[in-house]
Amino acid sequence: MTGLPTMSSGETAYTGELFEQLFGELSAIGLDQQGATTRLAWSEEAAEAAAWFDRTARRLGLDPQVDKNGNRWAWTCAPTPAAIVTGSHLDSVREGGRFDGALGVVAGLIAVHLLSRRGVQHPLAVISFADEEGGRFDTPTFGSRAMLGALDVQPILERRDREGVTLREALAGAGLQPTELGPDPERVRQIGALVEVHIEQDTLLTERDRQLALGTRILPHGRWRIDLTGEANHAGTTPLAIRRDPMLTLAATLTAARRVAADERSLATIGKLEVSPNATNAIAERVSLWLDVRGDSDEAVERTAERILSESRADADANGITLVSSRESFTAAVSFSPELRSRVAAILAGQGIEDVPMSTGAGHDSGALANAVPTAMLFVRSATGASHCSRELASVEDCVFGIGALTEILAALAKGPS
Repeated sequence: MTGLPTMSSGETAYTGELFEQLFGELSAIGLDQQGATTRLAWSEEAAEAAAWFDRTARRLGLDPQVDKNGNRWAWTCAPTPAAIVTGSHLDSVREGGRFDGALGVVAGLIAVHLLSRRGVQHPLAVISFADEEGGRFDTPTFGSRAMLGALDVQPILERRDREGVTLREALAGAGLQPTELGPDPERVRQIGALVEVHIEQDTLLTERDRQLALGTRILPHGRWRIDLTGEANHAGTTPLAIRRDPMLTLAATLTAARRVAADERSLATIGKLEVSPNATNAIAERVSLWLDVRGDSDEAVERTAERILSESRADADANGITLVSSRESFTAAVSFSPELRSRVAAILAGQGIEDVPMSTGAGHDSGALANAVPTAMLFVRSATGASHCSRELASVEDCVFGIGALTEILAALAKGPS
C-alpha cells in the first residue's frame, strides 16, 4: 500500500488498518444479504450509526456533540470559530451503497485523528450531517440547510414516510425538539473551511488513471411531487371507455420525462411511486410519483420539469384525472470556493497529485454550505462507477490514498494562509 510523500510508511500502514476496521464496523449497519445498505434518516439504523460515530470519536480521542438540527460533530478541542472541518453523512438511500457519505465520515475521523497524533493545535472537527439523502421524507441536505437557515423546517414537519410516520414524529423519536430546528449561526461560524471527501459517482478517474479528483461545481437539481387522482373500480367489470385510470397518466409522464430530458440535454428520473389501493384486480384511484430533474443550469432544470409537467397535465385532462404538483426541493447550481480550491490544488500538487477537475450532478452538504463558508470536495476513484446501489465500490488503496491527501490538506489549512 503506497502513501503520500509526507506520510511515513508506518503512518500509511496504520491508516490502512484503521480504515478497514472502522469502515467494516460502519458498513455492517443496515447491510442486507444482497450487499445493499439502508440507513434512512431518523431510523433505528441511523441511530445505530450515530452511536457508532460517538463511540468511535471517543475512541480516537475526539469529543462528540450533536447540534439542534441533528448534525453530529467530533472535536479535537472546545469548539471555536474558524475551525477546519471535514466530514459527510451516514444516512443512505434505500438499498444504497456502502461508500456514499460513509467514506467521507470515516476519512474525516481518521485524518483528524492522525493530525491530533501529530500534535496539530488548530481546532479541527469532523461532521456527520443529518439526512443528506432525503430518502425517507424527501428532504435532501436537511441538516446542513436547516443549520444554514436555507430550509424552512416547520412547514414540512407533517410530511409522512411510506409507513405513515411524520417527520415530526421521527425527529422526536431521535431525541430532537422539532420546535427548535432551524438557523444555527453560531455553528456556521465555527466552520472556517469545510473539505468533504466522497466516492466518485462516475468513471472519469478510471479513464484518466488517477486516484483523486477535486470538485469544481455541483449541477442544479430539483424534486417535484405529482399526485394523480382517478377513480377506483373493478378490473373485470369496468369498461375501458369509462375508466378514470391514473396509471395511464403515469405512463405518459414516464415517457415524457425520458423524451423531454433527452431533448433538453438534462436528466429526469421517476424512481419513487405510491399507488392506492395497489391491488392486482382493481383500477388504481391514486398514484403519487416523484420527479427528479438535473441539468447544466437552473433554467434548464426548471424548463425540463415544466415541459414534463405540461405533458402530464394534458394527458390527465384527456383521461379525467386530477393532477396536483408541487416542487418539494430545488438546489441551484453551486461553484466551490475558487480561493479554497486553488489552495487545495496547490497542496495536492506539493504531494505530486495532479489537479483533476470534476463537476457532479449529485447533491452534497458541502454544496449546500458553499455560499456561506469556503468549501471543497475531493472525489476518490470509484472501481465501478455505480452509485446509490450495492455495486458502489472503491478499493482500500484508493480510500487510504484519499485519506492521506485529506490529512495533508487539513494540516496545511490548519497552519493558516499560505
